[in-house]
Amino acid sequence: MLSDVAFGQYYPTESPVHRMDPRAKINFLIAYIVMIFIVKNFWGFLISGIFLGLAVAVSKVPLGSVLKSMKAILFLILFTFVLNVFFYESDENAVKLFWVVTDEGIYNAVFLALRLILLVMGSSVLTLTTTPVNLTDGIESLLKPLKLIHFPVHELALIMSIALRFIPTLMDETERIIRAQKARGADFESGNLISRAKALVPILIPLLISAFRRAEELGDAMDARCYSGSSGRTKFKKLKFGYRDLIGLMVVAVSITAVVLLNIYGINPIINLFK
Repeated sequence: MLSDVAFGQYYPTESPVHRMDPRAKINFLIAYIVMIFIVKNFWGFLISGIFLGLAVAVSKVPLGSVLKSMKAILFLILFTFVLNVFFYESDENAVKLFWVVTDEGIYNAVFLALRLILLVMGSSVLTLTTTPVNLTDGIESLLKPLKLIHFPVHELALIMSIALRFIPTLMDETERIIRAQKARGADFESGNLISRAKALVPILIPLLISAFRRAEELGDAMDARCYSGSSGRTKFKKLKFGYRDLIGLMVVAVSITAVVLLNIYGINPIINLFK
């Protein structure tokens, strides 16, 4: 169901992660993404997974809510996995399992799939633990140096926040339109690919009309509240770094250091320490 997609939704609860500074959480996500992309072995993914699991546990967000974010890219993960299994160019020393499938192809497919999974789940933790307003304030604060070159930082942060906020709203709207069309006898599951694509037209047109209507209503509401951009605008809540952010920084630093050391030395030196 489209309404089950968790990306862009906020999960309200009291936790140390929810109370962290949004700027710190955005920086942690960037560091986490860098950590995922510098991983060169599965031990590095294990550390990344432990870091993600620790963040989910401390945030008190149900694991099911985080896993729901995978529904949006499930097809992409499967498609990427199949491409790498059957079309990965292996060297002469690769073990051929059957047909054109080799052990290197399967290794690379699993490697990329894990990278995508951890990337999306880590990003969903940020949106699940940060309100759109706090996310906007955090992005605007981090991009504040760009104001020196007259870059519209506030407007960009507002656009990103509104986009994230309306993801679950548009999903719910799409779900309602699908149910209404099915009640009128529409069939979205049978037929070939072209027939299914044509069947989506009765969904896309009402969805676009609804999106434009919501955008117009939002614009009218902002005008009614005398919104004029960042000019002369003040903050009700000032962003402050606290001890939670410092602890998070230490955990991220330790995780990235561990991944780099595993990339350089591998797991053997660690195993030898316990012998």
